[in-house]
Amino acid sequence: MDLSSEQMAELRELAGSRDVPAVVALRARIVLWSAEGRRRKDIAELAGVAPLTVDRCKSRYAERGVAGLEDKRRGGPRTQVPPRVRARVIALTRMSPPVDSGLSHWSTRTLADHLKRREGISVSWHYVARIWREENLKPHRSGTFKISKDPAFAEKVADIVGLYLAPPGGAVVLSVDEKTQVQALDRTQPVLPVAFAATEKRTHDYVRHGTTNLFAALNVATGEVLGECKPSRNGANFLAFLKKAVKPHAGKEIHVVLDNLSTHTTPGVKAWLAKNPHVHFHFTPVGSSWLNQIVRHESRLRRADSPKEDRLMSKV
Repeated sequence: MDLSSEQMAELRELAGSRDVPAVVALRARIVLWSAEGRRRKDIAELAGVAPLTVDRCKSRYAERGVAGLEDKRRGGPRTQVPPRVRARVIALTRMSPPVDSGLSHWSTRTLADHLKRREGISVSWHYVARIWREENLKPHRSGTFKISKDPAFAEKVADIVGLYLAPPGGAVVLSVDEKTQVQALDRTQPVLPVAFAATEKRTHDYVRHGTTNLFAALNVATGEVLGECKPSRNGANFLAFLKKAVKPHAGKEIHVVLDNLSTHTTPGVKAWLAKNPHVHFHFTPVGSSWLNQIVRHESRLRRADSPKEDRLMSKV
């Protein structure tokens, strides 16, 4: 086998390289030995291969050069899923399953099966799951919503949001609400604090101390929360708490955000407002108490098993 000096140099470099697979380096040596005039039998013995392998290496090099010494790739290229299939998976995920399917929501397997049976699109459930992860789709989860029927909804929202974002110069904005029937719970043992190699621990059982009514006021500008518990919720208790909430802000204009409870419009409350014109009430739209910022603070009290709630209840 006659080779040029450039081919010999290339094969020697390939045979001694650590950057190529060992089998490729061995094939390069077989071709080199053949070019040096060694016998086919001796080459096979030196390389530890069959004589037929020697012939195959020589013929592959003769046909394709160095590229012929590399292994051929097995299998064909992976089939790419068309963009329209991905779009269809996303579209179906965002729709409820057909009524005749008997499904309340899609799973990766039911969606893949539906595509195959109804639309002739064959994809695996793994592919569907990957799209859901990439698009942050969670069809197994559901939520609720409520539409306010207040005819002045837009005006009230603009009024309250305007107070939050840009209150009148020097004015104080208080978000006030009452949470009724709050369970007064206490752990049976003191909480064990965090220590080395140990997390904070609390007992799983608790003692009930009945229920109470929490009155709370949030200073929107500072984040301060004033809380007070009352045995009942009525106009008199609300007015007493309101006086306590506005007292630290004497001499300032005070805007109070409230919901539409009847206790906020009793004759006693109206009479007090008439005597204190620097205090202004702003009512949230009907069915939209979520617009009242203090409600977000109170919602944490519902998760009474969390560490935060233990601390909140202890403060209340």
